[in-house]
Amino acid sequence: MRRVKLRFAGLEVEFADRERALQQVLEWAEKGTWHPIVVFGPEGCGKTAWLRQAAEALREKGYEVFYIHPLDKLVYAEVSVPGVREAFAELARKALAEEAPGRIAWALFDFVRDLLKARKSKVAVVADDVFQAIGLSQAAAYVKGLLNMIEHPLHGYEKMVVLVATSEGVSRREIGRHRWADLMPMWSMSRRGFEQLYDQVPGPKPDVEEAWRITGGNPGALARLYEAKWDAGRAATKLASSKELTASFVEKWRRWLEETVEDPDTLWRADAPEELVGELVARNLIVYNVYDREPWLWVDQPPPEKDLELGIGKRVAWQTPLHREAVRRALAEAR
Repeated sequence: MRRVKLRFAGLEVEFADRERALQQVLEWAEKGTWHPIVVFGPEGCGKTAWLRQAAEALREKGYEVFYIHPLDKLVYAEVSVPGVREAFAELARKALAEEAPGRIAWALFDFVRDLLKARKSKVAVVADDVFQAIGLSQAAAYVKGLLNMIEHPLHGYEKMVVLVATSEGVSRREIGRHRWADLMPMWSMSRRGFEQLYDQVPGPKPDVEEAWRITGGNPGALARLYEAKWDAGRAATKLASSKELTASFVEKWRRWLEETVEDPDTLWRADAPEELVGELVARNLIVYNVYDREPWLWVDQPPPEKDLELGIGKRVAWQTPLHREAVRRALAEAR
């Protein structure tokens, strides 16, 4: 399988590892997906890179591929009907020029229908962060539309694969209220895959063990660390600012936050404040209600059952050790 080239912290790197995740894509390609597969996970864990590689794998398996990442302005149709391909490209160009990326997501249904009207095909829809483009309030309706496209098409198809990625946050909760999709989590990279990516980063750098301890294998955290010239403190401080970890927020929840930086499962206790849990989830700082570690529940490899050094509890986890460090520094600054 051709490995796609990806932008990473201003560099061009080759897609690394994720062998099990790619095997899962090939299995879906064999039989199609009966529901949309909605993949969620920590920010920066590699969902976008995996979807880019998944689109390539499906294309190589003979699928007509629609790929949309409206917020990243990367939209294309690798389809065999020129009229559909050109019309889709033109609509995307206009929508992006008018700063209306959500229009691309909704128009996708029409273009899939037009393709199948012209030719009975194997069709893949690969969509990244569409819920941010259309608004969270429309997320469930969009997933229902994807399900209807699979179950009640106006024109027949051979097979269909629908893969959608979303951030952890509240979108998981919104979509999970219905039974219109298979929700599957993805975690950060395995140690082997992380080392493959780390080896592609040029210049002097810390030992890979130190980078692993700071990032937990999360490619986004690695990019933050690289951009901070390998200064973990600077990277954590910048992250704390972007997450709006203000003195008032920290002081309001100080006791709970101090316990949670030591053991994230503190927030799984019956007396844990729901407001705080909601705030930390909405700010993409923690993953709450982590799935059981049964491999079939996950895209690629699940995280460890518990690893407090990396901030991973059984039911609650910091998105990365860097996210935990951002909170720890905010606690110290607020004293």
